[in-house]
Amino acid sequence: MIRGIHHVGVHVHDMDRMIQFYRDAFGFELVGEPFQWSNDEFIDRIVDVPNSAARGCMLKAGSCYMELFQYSAPAPNSTEPLNPYDKGYTHFCVDVTDIDAEYTRLKSVGMTFSESAPIDVGHVKSIYGRDPEGNVIEIQETTADCDFPLDQLTADPTRP
Repeated sequence: MIRGIHHVGVHVHDMDRMIQFYRDAFGFELVGEPFQWSNDEFIDRIVDVPNSAARGCMLKAGSCYMELFQYSAPAPNSTEPLNPYDKGYTHFCVDVTDIDAEYTRLKSVGMTFSESAPIDVGHVKSIYGRDPEGNVIEIQETTADCDFPLDQLTADPTRP
């Protein structure tokens, strides 16, 4: 039985800087101690990357975990962040209760946005921005008539 998504993994270039950013921007807290590996055949099998070396950590905020990795080997195929139209996982979304206030606060801690304000779609207000390394993050605030509110995921599954 699928219970839900456990975490999102993000490859970063400066893990210490990004831990601080995600703490300041979204209230993520470090879970346990950061970890690292190098030339570890067992870990290489798990991540499916031969001859890998990296630092990593797990962060938690609300009902979401985020795992950060800073690989030192092998070298990445590209150092550019993905765009929303690129192939693969391109963003994660943070649900908020006051998107206008969060938009202003997130700009003050280093997020950048191409739009001057969140966009009201009716059932949701949303805006895409980028963290200091260029990774895309969507910020959203759902309305009462939205079919996919965050609290629906955390509700008791035995109740209708």
